[in-house]
Amino acid sequence: MDLLSVLNMIGGLALFLYGMNAMGDGLAKTAGSRLEKILEKLTSSPIRGVLLGIGVTAVIQSSSATTVMVVGFVNSGIMKLTQAVGIIMGANVGTTVTSWLLSLTGIEGGNLFVQMLKPTSFSPVLAIIGVIFILFSKSEFKKDVGNILIGFAILMFGMNMMSDAVKPLADVPEFTNLFIMFKNPILGMLVGAALTAIIQSSSASVGILQAMCMTGAVSYGAAIPIIMGQNIGTCVTAMLSSIGANKNARRAALVHLYFNIIGTALFMAVFYSINAFVDFSFLENAIGVAGVAVIHSIFNVSATLVLLPFGNAIVKLACLTIKDDDVDAADIQGEDRTMALDVRFLDKPGFAVAQCKNAAVKMAYLTKEAMTQAISLLDNYDQSKADKVMELENIIDHYEDRLGTYMVKLSAKTLSEYDSQTVSILLHSISDFERISDHAVNIAGTAKELYDKKENFSEKAWEELRIATKAINEIMDLSFKVFEDEDTMLADSVEPLEEVIDNLQVELKKRHIKRLQGGKCTIGLGFAFSDIMANYERVADHCSNIAVCIIEVKADEFDTHEYLDHIKADNPEFDQMYKNYKKKYALP
Repeated sequence: MDLLSVLNMIGGLALFLYGMNAMGDGLAKTAGSRLEKILEKLTSSPIRGVLLGIGVTAVIQSSSATTVMVVGFVNSGIMKLTQAVGIIMGANVGTTVTSWLLSLTGIEGGNLFVQMLKPTSFSPVLAIIGVIFILFSKSEFKKDVGNILIGFAILMFGMNMMSDAVKPLADVPEFTNLFIMFKNPILGMLVGAALTAIIQSSSASVGILQAMCMTGAVSYGAAIPIIMGQNIGTCVTAMLSSIGANKNARRAALVHLYFNIIGTALFMAVFYSINAFVDFSFLENAIGVAGVAVIHSIFNVSATLVLLPFGNAIVKLACLTIKDDDVDAADIQGEDRTMALDVRFLDKPGFAVAQCKNAAVKMAYLTKEAMTQAISLLDNYDQSKADKVMELENIIDHYEDRLGTYMVKLSAKTLSEYDSQTVSILLHSISDFERISDHAVNIAGTAKELYDKKENFSEKAWEELRIATKAINEIMDLSFKVFEDEDTMLADSVEPLEEVIDNLQVELKKRHIKRLQGGKCTIGLGFAFSDIMANYERVADHCSNIAVCIIEVKADEFDTHEYLDHIKADNPEFDQMYKNYKKKYALP
């Protein structure tokens, strides 16, 4: 084997690994937040978990990536350790899809249809389509599909380069003798595990083995132990990912490791025990690329079928290995959705964006709860409710800090157009949610002041305040719904209501000043009423900011003042909605 062949083999390997990475990233980016929706359908059924693990891994073409995501889920408390077992087992089965795709290179036959099934025939066509999509399509989805097609074409081209470079080795005695050494099950397993651990991808490792098999020098006897070792080596990625995670997350990585070690040990023990009596003659035969795919699939499917009923036992083994104080981390984390903002998800930006959106929606609901609790204190002060408002405000501050920091990291990743818009909306909106919670604290403070001074508004003032409160509740419901659904149509109805609330504030202040001048109200109550209305008006402003942000980002613009000037100028729809809201919240 000359220097040129060595360079071709290394170059082929580089292209193969790059193509696999590009295809996987493209698939994950296309799937985006749908991955999160798939995994949200988890139930306590282990079979359902296995099927989901197979599906997700088939989509993103990486069992390591799926397992790392599972470690992140368990670390954040989204998923229980017992739920993770099925996903991990399914991921091992899902990764066999890649080996079957690569096995297409071994198709032989003179028929045109059969020839077109070979990657060397259809890969150039896919590459051309991919380039056309990337260069000439404006659709973000088509560009992602183009990246997937080009990634697959590069992967197959690299596979062919590797196989062509190593074919001359079939006549080199040293090379063939090397694979005779691998017939030793222990040595073969160690080599397979080491190779996979180094490149951190069992799919890529199996692909390299398939390229070597094209020389005809690799027998079934040498390939089987290597394939078994590859399944153990792929656990390294999850183990590294679990460093610094909580105990349950580290246990999830151990479940992956134990599953593959136990599965390999059982498979090897049964296989070689039977071979001792039956003597499998095919072990001396050369294995082809399809043979590798078959062995890889048989092992993973059979290991899953055998060990799935013992999933809880594997969990107990992981718990015995990593002991704790019998406190489940998921119980500690409770409803804190920011725990889902795990750095492990940043490698799959579409999924990470979905987690940010979930956390921001939770933040919005907490903000609404803080305002509701604060407003209720005006009518019936309760110190425990006041304490709850302060607690919610601290939680909301925590959400803003965690989301802001996480999205700064996320913004550095390559995002789809939709995900980029979502991140922009979130970054603009979370500060508005935090400011609304500050106003809730202000209102709670005013309520406490009234309670301490044993002062109360007149019945007329209460009647007016209740009308303003209904308007505030509606604008919060509207804007928060707009935020959650990113509904630009519904967003148009927020600004007319905000205008009505502005006018309400002005009118109510005038009325309260008249009561003050007529001796029907005290100076202290006047200041309190004015403070409440000022906070209401500012809450409405923040709700307007959220709605305008959705509209402007979706329109690929962001000039709030220009938009507000435009929507209020000669706009019959705006005028009609304004009149409807004005009538709805008319003062007596």
